[in-house]
Amino acid sequence: MFKRNLLTAGIALALTAPLGVQAADSAELAQIREQIKQLRDSYEVRIQTLEKRLQQAETIAGQAQAKAVQAEEKAVQLAAAPHSPAASASAFNPEISLILSGTYANLSQDPAHYRIAGFMPNGGEIGPGARGFNLGESELVVAANIDPYLRGQFTMAVTPENTVEVEEAFVQTLGLGNGVSIKGGRFLSGVGYLNEQHAHTWDFVDAPLAYQAFFGGQVKDEGVQLRWLAPTDTFLELGGEIGRGRNFPASDRAKNGAGAAALFAHLGGDLGLSNSWRAGLSYLKTSPRDRAFSGSDNLGAAVDNLFSGDSRLAIADFVWKWAPSGNPVYTNFKLQGEYFQRREDGELTYDSTAASAGTSTDHYSSSQSGWYLQGVYQFMPRWRVGLRRDQLAGGSVDYAANNAMLAQTAFNPAKTSLMFDYSPSEFSRFRIQLAQDKSRPEATDNQLFLQYQMSLGAHGAHKY
Repeated sequence: MFKRNLLTAGIALALTAPLGVQAADSAELAQIREQIKQLRDSYEVRIQTLEKRLQQAETIAGQAQAKAVQAEEKAVQLAAAPHSPAASASAFNPEISLILSGTYANLSQDPAHYRIAGFMPNGGEIGPGARGFNLGESELVVAANIDPYLRGQFTMAVTPENTVEVEEAFVQTLGLGNGVSIKGGRFLSGVGYLNEQHAHTWDFVDAPLAYQAFFGGQVKDEGVQLRWLAPTDTFLELGGEIGRGRNFPASDRAKNGAGAAALFAHLGGDLGLSNSWRAGLSYLKTSPRDRAFSGSDNLGAAVDNLFSGDSRLAIADFVWKWAPSGNPVYTNFKLQGEYFQRREDGELTYDSTAASAGTSTDHYSSSQSGWYLQGVYQFMPRWRVGLRRDQLAGGSVDYAANNAMLAQTAFNPAKTSLMFDYSPSEFSRFRIQLAQDKSRPEATDNQLFLQYQMSLGAHGAHKY
């Protein structure tokens, strides 16, 4: 009997022991399966995000490849039928676009007396423009791939003063490889952030005070530009330019060689799906000779002066853009700012148009700075609101012996602008802008602008 009970207990123990082990194994397996499920869900989200980015990149690459193939086919057609005018005309179909712009300005101060106190720009694209209704700067753009290796662009601008000027006319390389591109001709310089953008792409009616004070509007020149785009996940671009140095802050020296040189670097990337950014540093060096400068002397009389020497300008810029899940159609926000630091050394001739007895030439040096910061918010489709603050610092200015004759002031010009705009489509925009301009110590200019902008024809994509 005892042996039978012992045998029964042994059999029961042998049967229950595997069940306990099996229960422990099941719990561990369930935990492992749950961890695998969590990893799979996480990776699926990441894979979907990467697939979306890959699809966008493939679309862009496909469009670029299609354009290159189309350009090559056109080149082959032209080569195959050089004596057929009809065939040649149909084979070359450039992109043609026309930008129409107009403004209405209500200004509390006479724009004829406009100046930026303590700063040297003379003429150029500074000031609010004329009162009343005005034609804005309208542009005609013709661009095309010349062949698989080169692309050309011509931009002609009609100014509110009824003058016609060549804004840009350049040839740019295609497909050099290794991220290298070369541009030659007349073009907007790559320094800073806003300078390379045409006026119709700006978020406000006018350029910031810093651009007017340090560039006379925008820097454009005849020369050569070299860019290199690094093969990295993070956007990295380096560039350099040499040019004739025709416009402010340079002057046309009518000499062999270069009159201006510039270097710039841009770095940027994405932060998740909703945020992107770009930062840059730029350096512009010019050597103006007899650069004209009109101002007032200590008696309030208007005088014309000449500056010859070296001008060096450093710029730091930053842009941050936000759009929910990377889709800017419904709502988005852009924060943009630039800081400028300029140093000039040389000689200044006081009252250059006076008789020789009235002129005086002596050393001149200055260190001045300025910045602007703006934010633009699209709060619903087609509607945006923006606020910009401009600030200049007169810094230190030394006229040496001419200090007794030229006015000096500790005044720091500033301006605040508020804008609203409505875009019925991507080809049209209507804008209203209110501004308080304190560029002169003796008067505050309260400004109201109404603006329209229309785009006709095929127009290239705007820069970031």
